[in-house]
Amino acid sequence: MSGMFGLAEYDRAAAFVRERANRRGLQLVEGQPVGLVLGSGLNSLAEAIEGAETVQYEEIPHFPSSTAPGHEGRLIVGQLAGRTVVAMQGRFHYYEGYSAGEITFPIRVMKRLGVGRLILTNAAGGVNPAFRAGDLMLIVDHLNFVGMAGQNPLIGPNAPAFGTRFPSMTHTYARSLRKAALASAQELRITLRQGVYAFLAGPNFETPAEVRYLRLVGADAVGMSTVPEALVAVHAGIEVLGISTITNVAVDQLDSDKETSAEEVMETGGTVVPQLTALLTAVLRRM
Repeated sequence: MSGMFGLAEYDRAAAFVRERANRRGLQLVEGQPVGLVLGSGLNSLAEAIEGAETVQYEEIPHFPSSTAPGHEGRLIVGQLAGRTVVAMQGRFHYYEGYSAGEITFPIRVMKRLGVGRLILTNAAGGVNPAFRAGDLMLIVDHLNFVGMAGQNPLIGPNAPAFGTRFPSMTHTYARSLRKAALASAQELRITLRQGVYAFLAGPNFETPAEVRYLRLVGADAVGMSTVPEALVAVHAGIEVLGISTITNVAVDQLDSDKETSAEEVMETGGTVVPQLTALLTAVLRRM
């Protein structure tokens, strides 16, 4: 599959999803649907979506296939907290061998489906020493190490149907949505930390030296996703909210007996789902 797509490819995929949603009587009106991307260990959140039409990624024209553990590979259109949502039950990563264009293909399809706001969730390692496994972190900004090294989804010919050549990323994570998340967390008495998310390519977890470096340059959490999707969404005029589940504490000492594992990430992510579901439902009601 080529990593470069034109408007025809995005529209073909969007038309397929729209037709399937119409079978359930789900109308995707411009600006009303909310996009939702579920990270590792968070797939069961999709069970809260009502009246859902579920489409396997393999059925959708030009969609990649999800190969990461804990990513089901399904697009779900339905109702959550009274809002129409278009939810990705599993995402795509660089470490799977996909290009930047393939990773972010679904975000532009969401735009063509009328999505105006996007909630990105992920599993992340805690770099801030105050963080503990099971914490939720509101992403206020990010460090795009992969993009700064040249792997940016906006590289190549600009797609003027979506946005400008040089989009500003000063306010990547929308202030209004961050306020809604903080207010919802306070209402539910959920501790919602705030921090900067560092994006690395993976698939290996970080070395202790890398963890110490990330902390030094201002990262609070580290993961292998989210940022490419946020960039493409902002470029397309979609407001973004990002929430990380801190599934493990990143190891910063060479001789530590602790070892980060994918199993730990999945297990912790699963335990946080009820809390995250309650938070996202409250945020959707405030939108």
